[in-house]
Amino acid sequence: MKFLGNILWLIFGGFVIFLEYMIAGLVLCITIIGIPFGLQCFKLGILALWPFGQKIEYMDYAPGCLSTIMNIIWFFIGGIWIMLTHVLFGILLGITIIGIPWAGQHFKMASLALTPFGRKVM
Repeated sequence: MKFLGNILWLIFGGFVIFLEYMIAGLVLCITIIGIPFGLQCFKLGILALWPFGQKIEYMDYAPGCLSTIMNIIWFFIGGIWIMLTHVLFGILLGITIIGIPWAGQHFKMASLALTPFGRKVM
């Protein structure tokens, strides 16, 4: 079921989301200051490529206050808009019965898009 869900996800927009995250990550990695944010875009892009069967967990070690500061900067630079986009798509897909599994994946991605630092995709 996970494989079928991932294939349908790719066909109906998942690959486009993946490409958007990868392009944004490459653009952010051009500058030295943007490299940590670009790496988080790559993390989101990998989740956007194959979301079914993956989990988001907090890191085992305590990343400290740097993770919190980076999440705050991420929130104001673009994290809120990415999260709102995933929530909007999740609500639109959740209206239909067939779209509920894909809505759940958008809500999972919205959680990671809001605070990506200090989390890992399993």
